[in-house]
Amino acid sequence: MAVPVVDPERYESQLDAKRERITAQFARFSPPPLEVFPSPSSHYRQRCEFRIWHDGDDLFYAMFEVDPADPKRKAVIRLDEYPVAGERINALMPALRDALLASDTLRRKLFQVEFLTTLNGEALVTLIYHRQLDEAWEQEARALQESLNVSIIGRARKQRLVLERDHVWERLNVEGREFVYQQVENSFTQPNAAICRSMLGWARDVTRESRDGDLVEFYCGNGNFTIALAENFRRVVATEISRTSVASANVNLEANGVANAVVARMSAEEFSEALAGEKSGRRVAALALDEHDFTTALVDPPRAGLDAHSCEQLKAYSRIVYISCNPNTLEANLEQLSATHIVTRFALFDQFPYTDHCECGVLLERREAPVRA
Repeated sequence: MAVPVVDPERYESQLDAKRERITAQFARFSPPPLEVFPSPSSHYRQRCEFRIWHDGDDLFYAMFEVDPADPKRKAVIRLDEYPVAGERINALMPALRDALLASDTLRRKLFQVEFLTTLNGEALVTLIYHRQLDEAWEQEARALQESLNVSIIGRARKQRLVLERDHVWERLNVEGREFVYQQVENSFTQPNAAICRSMLGWARDVTRESRDGDLVEFYCGNGNFTIALAENFRRVVATEISRTSVASANVNLEANGVANAVVARMSAEEFSEALAGEKSGRRVAALALDEHDFTTALVDPPRAGLDAHSCEQLKAYSRIVYISCNPNTLEANLEQLSATHIVTRFALFDQFPYTDHCECGVLLERREAPVRA
């Protein structure tokens, strides 16, 4: 994987290239004009991880570039700064490196550092080691935590030491509303906070006239969309398989005063079976699914997209909001969904500038009559 070269002067041209590529790739679905949401041209990631490369008495942050001619060969790229990362991470990088260089206890067998930060400056730093951590490490790490004004977690094999807390609180202003999110270490969060705000604003806009119906959300994570969309619906039922994410989502519902949404810990497949009456049990009974009128479904699947069975089940909903991190699997899923639905909104979110990655948002609405094969 190549390290992105941040060049603000060419940002618009790289975004135009993405716009042209996505417009051409999805032209056969006859979508409306593509809505394009740009990223800041530098310092846009709120979380990053780096290898720590030891070279005698020196150490530095490193990433690797694979040789296209020989994938087994990787070049070590030294990073003294990283314009991809947010300002807070860039400020912490030299300060943390200086502290590590001055402490044999903190640097010994350290091989990776992870930063998790927020727009308002909160920071969590995870130090990962190839050795077990002891009281001496904890004492020096606590002093470092205080001097850098961060929270620190130490990790080693079968060991996790949380010195203060394992999360930060992100605050996102969307359409004049502030939403707060607990973001837990080693759990998925949207890395580009500015683009996350754009995604939430877009999703709120395309679902604004929905108060008479209910929303079902698959792959809800820590409640990122759940919380921002709840006021657009009568009720929301969201599902997520990760125990950590479900716990965080429930914390976030309470923190934002959302009373009309519940998060169920089950896979999208299990929930679909419950909706079809093919699965029962205490967790299913607690959701009272028979009392809901699910008019809209929101899916934010992993890069593999949705399988054919899941796509078929989505056809039952009048409207589908599909957030995609992989245009190729989105394209394949739209092939199936377009038999019953049409694309009425289409967005490109530039989550990862200077890379080929494209994040898309699609609103699909049911056709009056399905297309016959």
